[in-house]
Parts: sequence; structure tokens; C-alpha cells
Amino acid sequence: MVDLAHLTLADAARMIAARELSSLDLVEATFARIAAFDARLDSHVTLMTESALAAAREADAKIAAGRRRGPLHGVTVALKDIYDTEGVLTAGGSKTALGRVPDRDAETVRRLRTAGAVITGKLTTHEFAHGGPSFDLPWPPARNPWNIEHFSGGSSSGSAVAVAAGFCLGALGTDTGGSIRGPAALSGTTGLMPSYGLVSRHGVIPNSFTFDHCGPLAWTAEDCGLLLDVLAGYDPRDPRSSAEPQHPPPASMAGLRVGLLRHFWEEDLAVAPEMVAACEHVADVLESLGAEVETARIAPMQDWYDVKITIAESELFNVHRRNLQTRPRDFGQDFLARALGAVCFTAQDYVAAHRRWRQLLRAMEPVYERFDLLIAPSATGPAPRLDAHDPASFWRSPSITTPFDVTGGPALTLTAGFSEGGLPLGVQLAAAPFLDRLVLAAGQAFQVATEWGSRRPVLEADDDPRLQTYALPAPAPPRQGAMLDEARMLAGLAGLPHDDEFVLALIAEAAPHARAMTGRLDRDYAFSDEI
Repeated sequence: MVDLAHLTLADAARMIAARELSSLDLVEATFARIAAFDARLDSHVTLMTESALAAAREADAKIAAGRRRGPLHGVTVALKDIYDTEGVLTAGGSKTALGRVPDRDAETVRRLRTAGAVITGKLTTHEFAHGGPSFDLPWPPARNPWNIEHFSGGSSSGSAVAVAAGFCLGALGTDTGGSIRGPAALSGTTGLMPSYGLVSRHGVIPNSFTFDHCGPLAWTAEDCGLLLDVLAGYDPRDPRSSAEPQHPPPASMAGLRVGLLRHFWEEDLAVAPEMVAACEHVADVLESLGAEVETARIAPMQDWYDVKITIAESELFNVHRRNLQTRPRDFGQDFLARALGAVCFTAQDYVAAHRRWRQLLRAMEPVYERFDLLIAPSATGPAPRLDAHDPASFWRSPSITTPFDVTGGPALTLTAGFSEGGLPLGVQLAAAPFLDRLVLAAGQAFQVATEWGSRRPVLEADDDPRLQTYALPAPAPPRQGAMLDEARMLAGLAGLPHDDEFVLALIAEAAPHARAMTGRLDRDYAFSDEI
């Protein structure tokens, strides 16, 4: 008997094409597995059972009639709950959007349906694709299938968990600062952040217009490539969509020039030794396949983070400004801890961040000339416990995935080992913009040469799991004096309640870190460093 939950998307596609497996059988098995195990994982917000079963029956009929549309025809795909779905709640994980039912599909969803994919449901996300694990939202955070007391990554948490748990063969996520690659790393799946502009954002609730990427999560790089075949392409309704063609993949890894970004763990951030070993392992495998590996260097991680946070948080605040001004307490604490810090940024800071961004991109040109591929950790270690999360950490230290959101090139996360405690270790492969097929080819070569992808989490059924929940640490209220006065002033200028102690505390907590960022961005720029 074939274990349908452990099929790759590519394997399922081949079996459906050969009529060794029906789409209906696959979909019915999928919903049975969700019913048995998702009470402990919370990966889903909405099950689209009726429409999925109808789509599966239609797929089987068309395939039987010789009208197969391609590899996605009849396979199961689920969506992060910021992708608009016609007639189905798309709330972005937020109380502020509980009544939001779109009247049309996102462009990516339309493309999936046209390719014959069966959409099985909407998946848990951190609030509006931002923040960390928070239990004060309408839906609890998705739990790691390798250990449910541990974080599954954010913000495409449900997408990674659903794939890892065998609840779908592929899923869509988004990545603005690591939100595809982080969950893929911590949950033990493969996730691709495509080149910026390659996949349409039309019909996807925005986080940051400048840095949002839409992309796939699946079990293998091959699966991600099959999804990208359908998702990629110019869309005139997305003002940032690109018509730039993808470069073809290399014939082999022989001669591939690979750079190992050792300064990410030797200088920029504290990284667990087992994660460092996983990066070295990926380098060793690619070298054994003919690649040439040496140490590489890009700008320090903090430089990329300063640019991304100043731009992205300013844009996020603008997207949600009306609700932030009138009903801030309807947002979760973790979202507020990030979004409210944007009131510390000025128009000068936003422009300076764009000009610094141009400098960083220019500095990448010789790196791309020397290296075809870059290797870095996708996380600083294995998944932490859920009760270890502190919202203030967002402001204290840079994210290890963010640099590649800012470069705009593709980055692929894959599992390259497991921790002593049995949790996945994710490593990312990155390249210059529109070399998506290169990172997918390198990822597939690594996965074929190793056996990490054969390990799956063992799930436990429980009709009444009574899962432990955790409160986030409360922000310290600002003391009377200059900091309190500044927080009130910033809140007032932004139209926020200037007498809400919780709002003021979150602004005060972020303010020193935001000021440090803008201080580093305040430098002399050349006239050519435009935005």
C-alpha cells in the first residue's frame, strides 16, 4: 500500500497521470488525515471540503478523458490565509478582518485552479503575515509536527506544518523577512522564496509592498519547481510584477561556484554549532558533486535588517493605519509590538533606507560575479519552544533570512540534518535575481544525494488535546519623563490613542532600537543613490 501522506507532489502527479491513484482517493485521504491529527497541530483555519471533493471528481473525469492539464492536475494544495479565495473567509489571522470574504481569487490561486490543482483549505498565519507565535488571536499558532511544544516558524506557519504533516502536497506562503524559509527550516520542509516580481502578489494581503514575495512550500525542491512552473509569470495587475525571464538551470553541479557565508555565524549572529555543521554539510555535498566552494562575504546582517525594517514597518503601518488608530487592542500583542515601532520612523528615514538599499545592491554585483550560489543558515538553531518567544526580540537582533528579501533574488530552504533533540535543521541556498532554477537545481541535487527528505514526523491522534497555551511577556510601561513624553508625542502624531498605556509601552520598547537603526542609516549618500 502506498502511504498517500508521504508522497511527494511529483510522485503523486506521476501516479495520477498513470491512473494508479485517483485525485478523489487522495483528497479523501487528506481530509481523513487532517481530521485525525490537526487538532494537535492547528495548521488550518478553514477546510474547503465540499469544493475540494468536487474539484477532485472533475480532475479524475478530465484525466480519464485524456485532458490532463499537467503535473498539478488533481494534486492537493493549501493556501496561507492571506491569499484571497472567492467566497471563502480570508482574514489574515486577525480579529480586525473576521468578516472579510473576497469576491475573487488571488492571481496565484486562479493559476493553481487553471492548472487543475485541488485547493483543500486555508492555513494558519501569524497576524497579517507578521509577528510570531501568539495565543491572543482568533486562531492559535500552528504547532511544530516534530514536537508540538516548539515553534513552527513564521509567518507561513500553517503552510509548513500542513506540508510536513502530510495534510497537502504543496502550499503557498509569503516571505517578507523569512516567512517561507523560516517555517520550512523549523518544520522540516522545503520552501522557495522566488525572485521579487516573479510571482504575482495580486489578491494577497500585503505586508510590505517593497519586500513581499509569494512562493511555494513542499516536500522537495522538485515539488517547489513544479509549483513555480504554474505560479511564475507577468501579471499586469501587480505593479511590481516582472517580465524578466528565468535563467535555465545548470546541467550539473560541476563547476558551480559556491560561497559559504561564514560571517553570518562567526561575526553577525550567535548560531548553534549543529546549524553550522548543517551548512558545512550542504557545502561538502555540493563540492562532492563538482561544485567549487569557498568562503564568501556580503554586507553585515544588521545593514540589511536596518533597511528592511525601516521600509517594511513603515509600509505595514500605513496598510493598517485606520484600524491601528481606532481599534489597536483588536490586534494581537506580537503584531503591535512590531507595527507600532514604525511611528519612530520619519519620511527622512524611509528615503535614507531606500538609498542605503541601493548601495547594498550595488555591493552585491561583484559577489554575484564571483559566486553562482550562496549558502547560509535558515535559522540560528532548531525550533525554540513556544514559551520562549519574546516579541521584543524582533527589534533587538537581525533576522538571518532577511538579507535575501532585500537582495530580491531567490532563496531556497531545505533540511540538512536534525538536532540532537530530533528537530530539523534548515539551510538556505541563495542566488542573484531570476536564478530561481539554479537554486532549485542545487537543492534537488542535494536532496537526491542525501536521505534527509525520507524522515517524516510521527503524528499523534488526540480528539481532546488540551494543548498548553502561553502568554507573551508584557511590555514594561515607560516611566514618567522623557521616554513617556516621546511615546505620547509619537502616538499623537500617528493618530494613535496617546493615553493607552499598552500602546505607549510598545512604542517605548521599540523606540531605542528604531533610533539606532535610523542612526546607522543617516549617512552621506551620492546623488546616484536614489530610491
